[in-house]
Amino acid sequence: MSHEAQTTKAPPTATDGFVDAATQPETRGIELIGAEERHGRARDLFFVWAAPSVSILNFTVGATLVLLGLELWQAMLVVIAGSLMWVFPGLIAISGPAAGTSGSVITRAIYGVIGNKPVVAFTGWLIGAVFLALNWLASSFLGADLLAGMGLTDPVVVPIAVTLVISALTVLVAVYGHALILRVYSWLAIVLAVIFVTVTAFILPQVDWAYRAAEPLSGVALWSSITIGFTLVASGPISYINSPDIARYLPRSTKPSHIVAATALGGAIPGMVFTFVGVLLATVVMNGMDAGIESALLGILPGWLGPVLVIGVIVNTVALNGMTTYTSSMALQAIGIPLRRIPAAIVVGVIGTALTIYLALSTSLLDAVNLMLQFLVIVSAPTMAVFVADVVLRRNRYDGPDLFDEGRGGRFWYSAGWSIPGVAAALLGGIATAVCLSTTVWTGPASEALGYVDLSVPAGMLVSVLVYAVLLRTPLGKDGRP
Repeated sequence: MSHEAQTTKAPPTATDGFVDAATQPETRGIELIGAEERHGRARDLFFVWAAPSVSILNFTVGATLVLLGLELWQAMLVVIAGSLMWVFPGLIAISGPAAGTSGSVITRAIYGVIGNKPVVAFTGWLIGAVFLALNWLASSFLGADLLAGMGLTDPVVVPIAVTLVISALTVLVAVYGHALILRVYSWLAIVLAVIFVTVTAFILPQVDWAYRAAEPLSGVALWSSITIGFTLVASGPISYINSPDIARYLPRSTKPSHIVAATALGGAIPGMVFTFVGVLLATVVMNGMDAGIESALLGILPGWLGPVLVIGVIVNTVALNGMTTYTSSMALQAIGIPLRRIPAAIVVGVIGTALTIYLALSTSLLDAVNLMLQFLVIVSAPTMAVFVADVVLRRNRYDGPDLFDEGRGGRFWYSAGWSIPGVAAALLGGIATAVCLSTTVWTGPASEALGYVDLSVPAGMLVSVLVYAVLLRTPLGKDGRP
C-alpha cells in the first residue's frame, strides 16, 4: 500500500462507537467529533478552568513576588498584569469546536504534518509531565507534613506513598475523560473555593499591612524583580496550550467570544485572587519559609484547618493533573505513538509520577516551582504566540478532515511535511525567550546586559508572531496558508 493511501484514510468519527459519558471511560482520543455528538455550553468551561486554578501554587508564586523585594502594591500590579495572559488560552480554545479535534492535531496547520510531532512532543507531554510533577509535588510535601504530625516521618517512604495515591486518582480522572471533567469540576471549584477562602480568612488578620521591604528597590533592580515576577505569573496561563482539547465537544455554532470569556475568566479570577493572598501570606511567614512555604502555612493555621487544606490541595491537584493527563494522552497520539487514549494517559501518569518522586526527594516546593515555571516559558511563550497568531490570521477556519490528511498531497504537508514559517517562528521565539530570561541558574545575554531584567515572555511572543506573520506571506507559506 502506498504512503498516501495509508495516511489519507478518513479519521474515525461518531459512527465508530465513541461515547462521551461521565459514567464510563472515554475511549475517544484525537478522533474527529461529529456534529451529532457536539454538546454543552461555553459557560461550562468557566468551572473547568476555575477548579485547577484554585491552587496552593498561587500562594507560592505570590509569596515569591515579595521575596523578590517588591512592595505589596507592586506585587499586586504584577499579579494583575500576569493574569491578563489568560486571554491567550481563551483565544486558542475556539479552534477546538472549529476543528472538532484536539489542539495537538490542530497545530499541524502551523508546523506541518511531520514538523508538528517534535513541537507537540515538548508542548503536549513534556510540559504536561512537568506540571503533573509540580502539582503532585505540592500535595506530596503537604501530605508528608500532615502525616508527620501523626508520627509518620520517614522522609522517603511517606512522600512516595502520598504521590502514588494521588497520581492513581489523577489517572482515573483522565481515563474517564471529558464528560466526567465537565460534570464534577463545577462542584470541585465550589469546594475548593470554600476551603481556600476559609484559609484566607485565617491569614488576613495576621497580615502585616504596613509591610515594607528591608531595602526598597529602585531603578534597574526594581525592574528586574518586576519582570522576573511577571514571568512567573504569566508562565501559568501561557502554558495551557491544551485549552482546545477541553472545548472541542462544543457545537461549532458556539460563539467564540463566549468561549474566550469563559476560559479566560475561569482561569484568571481564582488564580489572581489567591495569588494576591500569597503576596499577603509572605508578610506572615517571611521568617519561616526556609522550611518550605507549605510548612510555614500549616504552622499559622488552627489544627483542624491544616488537614482540610491538605485535602483541598489534593483535590486541586487531582483536578488540574487529571485535565493535564487527559490532554497529554492525546498529544502522545498526535505525535504518532501507537497507543489508544487510555493507555497513553497511563504512560503520561507514570512519567509524571517518576519526576515527582525525584523532585520530592531532592528539592523544596518553592525552588522547584520558581525554576521550572521560568524555564517552561522558553517552550510555552513562542508556541502559545504562534497558535494565537494562526487562529487570528486563519480566522479560526480549521477543517478537521484536512488536518488528518497526512499524505504528501495534503493541505498541511508543506515542505516535506514541515511548515517553515511555523517551525522557524517557534525556534526563533524560543531563542529570543532564552536570551532574555533571568533565573538562578541561567541568565540570557540580553537579560544580563539589561541588569537582569527579564523580558523573556514579551520578547519570545513578539518574535514568534512577527516571524510567523512575515514568512506566511512568502512562498514558504503558500500551502495551507490561512
